[in-house]
Amino acid sequence: MEKFLEIVEKVNGALNDFAWGPVMLVLLVGTGIYLSCRTGFIQVRKFGFIMKNTLGSLFVKKEKKDHGKNLSPFQAVSTALAGTVGTGNIAGVTGAIFTGGVGAVFWMWVSAFFGMCTKYAEITLAIRYRIKDENGENHGGPMYYITKGLGKNWKWLAVIFAIFGGLASFGIGNIAQSSEISGALNGLFGISPLTAGIILAVLVAVVIIGNVKRVGQVTSLLVPFMSIFYIICGIVLIAMRITDIPGAFGMIFKEAFSFKAVGGGIFGYVIAQAMRQGFARGVFSNEAGLGSAPIAHAASSTDEPCEQAMWGVFEVFVDTIIICTITAFAVILSGIYTGSLDDFSSKGAAAADAFNSILPGTVGGTVIQISLLFFALSTILGWFYYGQSCFAYLTKSNKIVDYIYKIVFAGVCIVGAVGSGKLMWDISDTLNGLMAIPNLIALLLLSSVVAKETKNYFGKKNHKLKQ
Repeated sequence: MEKFLEIVEKVNGALNDFAWGPVMLVLLVGTGIYLSCRTGFIQVRKFGFIMKNTLGSLFVKKEKKDHGKNLSPFQAVSTALAGTVGTGNIAGVTGAIFTGGVGAVFWMWVSAFFGMCTKYAEITLAIRYRIKDENGENHGGPMYYITKGLGKNWKWLAVIFAIFGGLASFGIGNIAQSSEISGALNGLFGISPLTAGIILAVLVAVVIIGNVKRVGQVTSLLVPFMSIFYIICGIVLIAMRITDIPGAFGMIFKEAFSFKAVGGGIFGYVIAQAMRQGFARGVFSNEAGLGSAPIAHAASSTDEPCEQAMWGVFEVFVDTIIICTITAFAVILSGIYTGSLDDFSSKGAAAADAFNSILPGTVGGTVIQISLLFFALSTILGWFYYGQSCFAYLTKSNKIVDYIYKIVFAGVCIVGAVGSGKLMWDISDTLNGLMAIPNLIALLLLSSVVAKETKNYFGKKNHKLKQ
């Protein structure tokens, strides 16, 4: 078994170097920059309008509307946020700082800034090219906008995305999350990994036996609660060290551009590591460019592509600029990053120690464990739908395959709970990069469609305001 794991680690290491190498990082950030230019930097130019029509709309009382078998716009964004806001916001950010240094936070912000437009483009295309099946349910995502937008000759690219997306649902969407849930349950209640895995598998099975509507209903309850809980705790933590915040910002910017060599190594190693970790963990967290979130948004009952796409900007902003930054400040202000990650049982444990060192007693650790529990659970549910959609595309919605997928997906929760956390994270990281490549290619080739949809939508909005 040990030799087999060694082989898996070596193969994954080679694939990871390719998936997150210089070419991939240029493609990832370059796509965001290019799309930002094509849309006139909509994440800046229309930021106020976007927040008003996303976050602001949640406080406006509306008449209840029957969305049929599809999701309401908020349920769609909740499902997408469920897959987005996960252990990457806590464990991923903590690991990035330990590995890439404090400067990784800056590059994480950079990836989020351009990622806002990348996700906006993904969702625009997902709504624009989605299909409706015989049951009246909407289906969409990269595999559909590749095939319908680029033509049948590009179907091979759609198939590649669906294969990697389906496999990633077991990695980033399940195993990596189950591992953190196992640790959280053990810390909170002393539950063994195997027992935690069985409990989680049963809980997940109960939810996924239903359709996307049930997943949307559960996540629309989980996501607001878990996000608000973590943000409030984070604000309290920052307030307790408010005088140290300017210094923390200074360290982030200084280390982000540190070209010094380490241990006689290559000059510029620090900045290279900071960039790689910042970009990789930023994408792992907000999923901009992966092509996962548009699958959930395509199930929305909304007919206007850009209207639903604005939620993509909101998602990345909340996920990375707010939630990930809270974790980053906790790690930096606590000073634990100066030690070794090997001193902790997991990245989540390191984050818990950071919170504990600032908040009174063991409150901080409890906050992290509760947050990891809900963040990871919601991610599992969100990624179940992504994986299900990918395999449905590959098998033309074969019911037997769908049934088998549900059973296997629930069972994998047990594997993740008792498995090796580090290896699971590494494999998930690789699958992330591989599924992003076909999606980013499609985004670049269909950028003119995004630009046209944006111009038409905001042109109509400006015309109405003038009347």
